[in-house]
Amino acid sequence: MFVDMLGKKRFKLGLHQHTSLSDGALSPEEVAALYRDNGYDAIAITDHWCFYPEGELSGLPILSGAEYHVGFRDAGEGVFHILCLFADHAPVLEQESATAQGIINAIHEAGGLAVLAHPAWSMNTTERVKALSGFDATEIYNTVSHNVRRADSSILVDHYALNGMLFPLLAADDFHGPAFFPKPVSFVMVESEELSAAALRAAILEKRFYASTGPEIHLRREGNSMVVDCSPAHEIVFESNLVFSPHRTVVGEALTHAVYPINEGERFVRAYVTDADGRQAFSNFIEI
Repeated sequence: MFVDMLGKKRFKLGLHQHTSLSDGALSPEEVAALYRDNGYDAIAITDHWCFYPEGELSGLPILSGAEYHVGFRDAGEGVFHILCLFADHAPVLEQESATAQGIINAIHEAGGLAVLAHPAWSMNTTERVKALSGFDATEIYNTVSHNVRRADSSILVDHYALNGMLFPLLAADDFHGPAFFPKPVSFVMVESEELSAAALRAAILEKRFYASTGPEIHLRREGNSMVVDCSPAHEIVFESNLVFSPHRTVVGEALTHAVYPINEGERFVRAYVTDADGRQAFSNFIEI
């Protein structure tokens, strides 16, 4: 548990981890121990086509999870990887006949959240995503996708927002083993009074969290301005539906505060910060 700079209680969560139950290198117990030792309060085990129930491993709370997919290598034919988080039980699915919409529906029927994983890696175009119904969130950052230089999905999530899809934005490791990166990198910091699946699920849907690979970030609206407070950063950036704004980027040393005047025609704003070590934190969208 972490108390942020605003005095709010937050839990550090890893929401995309693979183990030896599918294509991961470590056992579930080893993955849990690794994340426990790196300060995480809970993780979801999300093996491919293998539902893992809520519980505890190696002294770390485990959130229920799985990852389902359609398509294989050619993004032009449609490749969707969809996380199931917080489900009460395994979704009823057959891999051979599954469709993206069918996966989303089955996850919801099981009481879970359907999360669009690594959209940049999968090249999930706006048209293909908009043709589906029911995504509860997406990943703006996916650590393992850095191996193919598609870790950051920012441009895609902005295009989704332009088309009315202002998804909650998660950062996740998609951990498969220490060969890809030796220790955890990405997480979400969820504002909650308790570490229960129900409370965390509600907080994510209500966008009471930020996504990060290290820094802290808080975005809020004050009158006709958007305000960021953050841990020391060398860059603060505000993104919106407008292609140009003279106040979008603030650069300096040890920045902890920035104000962005809302422009005429602005429909949404999000922000991200980058610290001196290149680590980033991402806010959720705020509708204007």
